[in-house]
Amino acid sequence: MRTDSSPGTLPAREHLPAADAGTPVLDVVIPVHNEEKDLRPCVRRLHEHLTRTFPYAFCITIADNASTDTTPLVAARLAAEIPEVAGFRLEHKGRGRALRTVWSASNAPVLAYMDVDLSTDLNALLPLVAPLISGHSDLAIGSRLTRASRVVRGPKREFISRAYNLILRGSLQARFSDAQCGFKAIRRDVAQVLLPLVEDTGWFFDTEMLVLAERAGLRIHEVPVDWVDDPDSTVHIVRTAAEDLRGVWRVGRALAGGSLPLDRLARPFGDDPRDRELAGVPRGLARQLVGFCVVGGLSTLFYLLLYSVFRQFSGSQTANALALLVSAIANTAANRRLTFGVRGRGGAVRHQAQGLVVFGIGLALTSGSLAALDAAGDSPAHSTELAVLVAANLAATVLRFLLFRAWVFPDRGESDAAPTMTATPVQPSPTDSRAPLPQRAVPYRTSYPTTADTHPGDPR
Repeated sequence: MRTDSSPGTLPAREHLPAADAGTPVLDVVIPVHNEEKDLRPCVRRLHEHLTRTFPYAFCITIADNASTDTTPLVAARLAAEIPEVAGFRLEHKGRGRALRTVWSASNAPVLAYMDVDLSTDLNALLPLVAPLISGHSDLAIGSRLTRASRVVRGPKREFISRAYNLILRGSLQARFSDAQCGFKAIRRDVAQVLLPLVEDTGWFFDTEMLVLAERAGLRIHEVPVDWVDDPDSTVHIVRTAAEDLRGVWRVGRALAGGSLPLDRLARPFGDDPRDRELAGVPRGLARQLVGFCVVGGLSTLFYLLLYSVFRQFSGSQTANALALLVSAIANTAANRRLTFGVRGRGGAVRHQAQGLVVFGIGLALTSGSLAALDAAGDSPAHSTELAVLVAANLAATVLRFLLFRAWVFPDRGESDAAPTMTATPVQPSPTDSRAPLPQRAVPYRTSYPTTADTHPGDPR
């Protein structure tokens, strides 16, 4: 599906207006499971810090996912004692499920979460949400792995954390530095469109959300944090690591296959200066030229390698035709995805057929050059053949770009763009257990409710 550069479903990012004192601007979610010991001091400390330092109205939501101890009672007492605190009960485990449920139901324009152990120093909270309030960024994360961060933890957790982020960089090309620090925030308008695309309901939820947001071109702000490891953490490291690796494989396969509709999020705000129309410059021409040149350079090297291989057991014309055919198929696929931003499998066969027509033109140019070289002299040197082919391919490349842009992958404009998606969470169907939850209002000044979750149980 072609990525449209129009604003799409989300409005342009703007600084949040100063709201009435009683309207929460920030909703801080604390997901808990059997945290009867740490919950009260955590909420008390967080509430005191926000009251003292945060310049906007706020609320704190305790997201209890299937606790079996007295955590629900502690949360109920806190909600009764503190007006800004509310509780939310889910009957199934999973940190991702708890965050998805509460974030989908919240009315606050900025949504955040932190772990109940408060390993992250709270002085980073205002720097975390400020870029979202100002409209500068779409998501914000605390990072323990930047040079400015100050972290106290054992070598085992340090090694696991850095190894996991290296895996993300190598396999999913992630550029953010820390995927699993329990200290993140997101704008509600972004969450309404992004969360339905996130499948995981456990610990991999954070990573999947960040990878999809980054691939869609959303802006992620990183805040260096002061972080002290909790020695009493109940996270099962080996099991969590195994499930995270399965999540990496699932998301990587979906991204490679183009099955994720990231065009719903790509450049959604219409405020990217690269999208500004300049007189006499077609939209996206500079970016497409750079992508086409990179793909073309790699394709040329691939073509010359194939030609040298095929030339060992065939004539120059046959070797040229075979090498050009294989490299043309690869070139069309790469330009389709990387240069012209076409995702999914729709129209792939038609694009390859049109690419083969363009290939025929290139074949005529290169074959004609070889024929002229053979006519000029008997048995030309292999280096001379390669030089002639490079020159012919340069001429064919210019024509190929023009044909790709105007005929194979034309910019059809907004009238031919993909249908837009309304910024409302998708309602779950009875047969799809992964469908996102419907939107519900979170009671900010009420007793502790009990809400049955429609998702299946999470082994975590």
